[in-house]
Parts: sequence; C-alpha cells; structure tokens
Amino acid sequence: MFAEHFIEQLKTALAKGLPGDEAHQNLAPIKRLSARNAAAEQVQYRSSAVAIILYPEKEQIKCILIQRPSYDGVHGGQISFPGGKVDNGDTNLEYTARRECYEEINLPHNSGELIGELSPVYIPVSNFMVQPFIFFVKDLPELKAEEREVESIIHFYLHHLLDENRQKTTSIQISKDLRQKNVPYFDIENKIVWGATSMILAELKAVLKRI
Repeated sequence: MFAEHFIEQLKTALAKGLPGDEAHQNLAPIKRLSARNAAAEQVQYRSSAVAIILYPEKEQIKCILIQRPSYDGVHGGQISFPGGKVDNGDTNLEYTARRECYEEINLPHNSGELIGELSPVYIPVSNFMVQPFIFFVKDLPELKAEEREVESIIHFYLHHLLDENRQKTTSIQISKDLRQKNVPYFDIENKIVWGATSMILAELKAVLKRI
C-alpha cells in the first residue's frame, strides 16, 4: 500500500511540470550547453535513453544505478543509470530504455509501469542527448550484470537523495587534459555519482521535494 501511494504522489508531482535546467545546473560539473539550447542550435546529437528503476523494499522505495567497467573512454568506470544509444530497431526512446535494461541488468522488457519522464540532458563530451524514463517495478526479479557493460549493480534508498549531506564536491579528472575542481556530486553507497547521472538525480530530487 505504501508503494502504490508513493507512486501516485510521484505521478502528481511530475504532472506539475519539470524543474529541468534549473535543477540540472545544481549538479552540472562545468558550464555546459543545455538540452534546450542544443536543440535550438540544431546540434547533431546522438539520441539515447536511460531507465530510472524504482521498486519497493520493506516500506521503502529503492532505485538502481550501475557502475561501468573501467576502459579507455570518456565514461569508463562511471556510475550511470541502465541505458544507452538508440538502435535502428527501436520503436521509440522508451523501448530503448527497456531494451537496455534487459541487455545490461537482465530486467525483462515488459517489467515495470512507466511512471513518467524527466527532462533530457545533453552530454557534450560524447554528444549524446539522454532521455530519462521512470519505471516502477512492483516485484523486482533477480538481476544479473552483463559483465562487458556493467561492473556492478548499485541499489540505494531513494530518500537518500533528500539528505543534503550527500551532496558534495570533489576534484575529478574529466578528460585526459582536464582536471576539474569543486565538481558537485551525490555520495551514494560510497560512490561518486557525478555528471549527467547526478544532473538527472538532481531533477528527480527536486520532484521528490514536492511530495
């Protein structure tokens, strides 16, 4: 009953409009082109989608993140949501998010009710436009990380986003030639969650504050 009540409240909060860029900027690592401006400037970005998976556990709501394996690339070793780029056979972005969940963490394609969407985030370094979808999975099946794409699956309590002590700053090597100081991030399960993922979480946090 608790979970169903929370989901109805979340739907209502989402229906009031999305915080978008205002929330994103709170966790943006550097001044960056917003999704709105990228579209206005007709940037030839690549489309992608991620899934924010929510599920109940002992009268609490939990959420899922993944850690990418370390590799020689701009997103190697980072924490993200399950998701990825649009494939030619995908019917829409929601399908992309669901397909990637199945491929990366073995969550069946038809699992979960679509609760709503958050604002897209543009990632300049990889030229992706990321569309986040929120899904509620009432009975979470056993998950399995696809080892080539996922080093580990991270579960955390959603209410931890509202703990202001978990929003911190640190120094991060953003690229080979750039180390950025005072990068904002969320401390989640002792992981540094920054960049586009933290920006998406910042908007989700703003929505949760309405409940």
